[in-house]
Amino acid sequence: MNSRDERRFHSVVLPHLSDAYALARCITGSIADSEDVVQDACLRALRGIHSYSNGNALAWVLTIVRHSAYDWLHKNRPANLVLADDPEELERAHLGEQTLADPEKAVLVNQQKALLETAIAMLSPHHRETLVLRDVCGLTYREISELTGTSIGTVMSRLFRARRHLVATATLRQCHHRTL
Repeated sequence: MNSRDERRFHSVVLPHLSDAYALARCITGSIADSEDVVQDACLRALRGIHSYSNGNALAWVLTIVRHSAYDWLHKNRPANLVLADDPEELERAHLGEQTLADPEKAVLVNQQKALLETAIAMLSPHHRETLVLRDVCGLTYREISELTGTSIGTVMSRLFRARRHLVATATLRQCHHRTL
């Protein structure tokens, strides 16, 4: 690898690592597994950086991450298995400095985050992936369509259904808490 490719990798891939981890975590359902996927994706991107055509870098990186994630799942898990993150690991990741400032608020925020994470984990893989690509990574419908190989109508439908599921789950949880 030459220094030009290395500089290009740093400018094209590295700025999008947080989105890469978000997508990999969404697909694998695990923080630890997402690290393996992103590492593999980075190696693939490094090997293919010379073929990057100066288009949308985020979409290019996420396409590689998506392919790496599905390859990893195919090798390591049954196709129908969908896992949620370890709740304790999520709690530690989300607590951060909030705990020191206002412990009661931190508990409430973390409960809400855990509910959202659980609701997202309950989505089908296609709906979860579409939601993360749009609402976390900020891709357009067209970019998601190109990345996933589906029509824009399918992307819009998946996003609508995913959001509707999240709202329904939140509403159900609120009703349940009121009756307790």
